[in-house]
Amino acid sequence: MADKKRHKVEFGDFQTPASLAGEVCRLIAQTGFHPASILEPTCGSGSFLVACLQTFAAPRRVLGFEINAEYVAQARKSVAAVAPSHLSLEIRQADFFLTHWPEIIENLPQPLLVVGNPPWVTNAALGALSSNNVPAKSNLDSLRGIDALTGKSNFDISEWMLRKSLEWLNGKDGLLAMLCKTAVARKVLTFAWKNRLPISSASIHRLDAQKHFAAAVDACLLLIRTHPAGRSRECHVYGSLDAKSPAGVFGLRDGMLVADIHRYEKWKNLAGRGLKGWRSGIKHDAGKVFELRLENGKLVNGFGEHVNVEPEVLFPLLKSSDLAGHKAPSRYLIVPQKRMGADTTRLQTDAPKAWSYLMTHAHLLDKRKSSIYKRRPPFSIFGIGPYSFAPWKVAISGLYKKLDFILVSPFQGRPVVFDDTCYFFPCRSEEESRTLYDLVTSLPATEFLSAFIFWDAKRPVTARILNLLDLAALAQVLGQQNHVTRMLSERQIVKYTAEVHQPLLFREEVAKHFDE
Repeated sequence: MADKKRHKVEFGDFQTPASLAGEVCRLIAQTGFHPASILEPTCGSGSFLVACLQTFAAPRRVLGFEINAEYVAQARKSVAAVAPSHLSLEIRQADFFLTHWPEIIENLPQPLLVVGNPPWVTNAALGALSSNNVPAKSNLDSLRGIDALTGKSNFDISEWMLRKSLEWLNGKDGLLAMLCKTAVARKVLTFAWKNRLPISSASIHRLDAQKHFAAAVDACLLLIRTHPAGRSRECHVYGSLDAKSPAGVFGLRDGMLVADIHRYEKWKNLAGRGLKGWRSGIKHDAGKVFELRLENGKLVNGFGEHVNVEPEVLFPLLKSSDLAGHKAPSRYLIVPQKRMGADTTRLQTDAPKAWSYLMTHAHLLDKRKSSIYKRRPPFSIFGIGPYSFAPWKVAISGLYKKLDFILVSPFQGRPVVFDDTCYFFPCRSEEESRTLYDLVTSLPATEFLSAFIFWDAKRPVTARILNLLDLAALAQVLGQQNHVTRMLSERQIVKYTAEVHQPLLFREEVAKHFDE
């Protein structure tokens, strides 16, 4: 990677165009906010500081901080051209993560405007570059072990910065105005609401990141008004910076982040807590080895090699694109385990051809990067259990921007499995699957689930959201209480133990497993 490109990635360096900074400041002024102090923690070349001085009358203090010495020089020159001579102004070179912010904030007169465009880069991306431009390592949200290992612990550096910025404003009369990814804005607001930070109002104003930054991300301006008496737990969403009325409202309700407050209030009686039932598909991180296609009657892997393994370890596979296109399986998945953590060496006797094939590619499987495979049996996969082999299922893609449930039957006499971008509910019979399909495609179910789904998210549909829908409550609302709906709803709450066998095919595993 060239030095310039590496620098842009490492520091999330997307300088704010002067025109966009001006639009943002004018929008802030239209809200009636008039800052006595202006602080930009990552001021870059100074676009926001210049726009603030051109928009707001007579601020008493203006401070800009920036790690890049070249940008500091540019910012000083640009700001000097518009700053009045009497203004208390300082632009200094400083590392955000090493600056003692509380001491700085404490001396600033209120109302305080914290404005800017923090780096658009993730913790994982910086780790790949061996960068030091990161905060002290910590488990950001006290994630359980499996979630921290499987990617939920990855976060945008801007999220960490915005959380800190809000903490500075805790109990103060202020306004946080930041450009960021829309998903980051929601996470920051959720953090603030759950920690009861005093917010009087919040809004998200979508912007065209491709136009302004040549970046293909869903981005916005996040405005959070703070005040010691603030108790708001809602955020209005505007379609653009110049939109006059909000397109929707999301917020915190009953301790949950809700995408559509009005729909949630209408159907909140359908919400369940601690339910299981919907599962993610199988995670393996080695598609060229585990996934096979039929070509001219022969199985072929991702390397174009002919593969000969026992039929017992092969299962028809559906991926997100297959579900979205309502396609029949065209791939097969080698499944070396029937439950997570199971001893795979049994394949030496039970399926010797499969064992030999996997051993041939062991050097690739050993290189899988995720920490979840460490200290596990060789060729381990995740998201596998007795539920994976249910003959009938109702499934949905987690990636596509629609609630499109699919009824999945056995294929060529074998149960169908899914990759880990899909979610499914296991059913014992066709009757159960058709009943479940009717339940989850009903209007109440669709509106309830839609109340929790942010369609701009990378993975809008998750098992966590699907498992919020209480099938027993839904059946009651629809007047469909019968023995089948009772069986389905019981499967959401009964914890099957490892000691119980048939007919309890869908028992929980003792080991922790993926649920998103």
